[in-house]
Amino acid sequence: MAITDGTREEMRAIIDRYPRPRSALLPMLHLVQAEEGHVTSEGIATCAELLGLSTAEVSAVATFYSMYKRHPVGRYHVGVCTNTLCAVMGGDAIFAGLQDHLGVGNDQTTKGGMVTLEHIECNAACDYAPVVMVNWEFFDNQTVESAKQLVDRLRDGEEVVSTRGPAVRSFREVERVLAGFPDGLAGEGPAAGPASLAGLELARERGEHPDSTDRSDRSQPEPEPAPTEEA
Repeated sequence: MAITDGTREEMRAIIDRYPRPRSALLPMLHLVQAEEGHVTSEGIATCAELLGLSTAEVSAVATFYSMYKRHPVGRYHVGVCTNTLCAVMGGDAIFAGLQDHLGVGNDQTTKGGMVTLEHIECNAACDYAPVVMVNWEFFDNQTVESAKQLVDRLRDGEEVVSTRGPAVRSFREVERVLAGFPDGLAGEGPAAGPASLAGLELARERGEHPDSTDRSDRSQPEPEPAPTEEA
């Protein structure tokens, strides 16, 4: 699939958001994935052309960040956190179970192109370990069986709602959001779950934390000013 004129116009719109054109490269690469399903050679060349960069410079960025894929991704990218806490809480077992269940290895896609499975690093959701993400939406407190049921529902085309967010959309649709084109779903689902708020609630019960965010209390001494050259 070729990069269309419409996609080029959207890339120019992204560039216009930034004071320096090259700052637009990351969202432009997400837009390439939204249109092509992965970062293609043509997508790299188009980004380089519009930004006045070499293809080597664009490729260096595209291969540095793991969210950019150099081969086609399925409709649903399923990422299993296998970093330390998730791993010991069951993430390794979940990943192994999904490999057997789907018949694919790491960073491989099922026949028919529905699910790509990958083990990924920390999702910053340790209080809900082990965590699985589908197109970067959280599925908390997973088990081997719940993860298998999750991917089966995705393959069957069912609507699947994430634990702390909206119904899961396709990889390409989510990539458009990451490129800076909102889908209007950012406010869906709870902003934080009970596990994330447990410490705050306990502090409030003990009277150790104000309910207000007012930071006008000046009881603490002001820091000493930095010495000047004359000093």
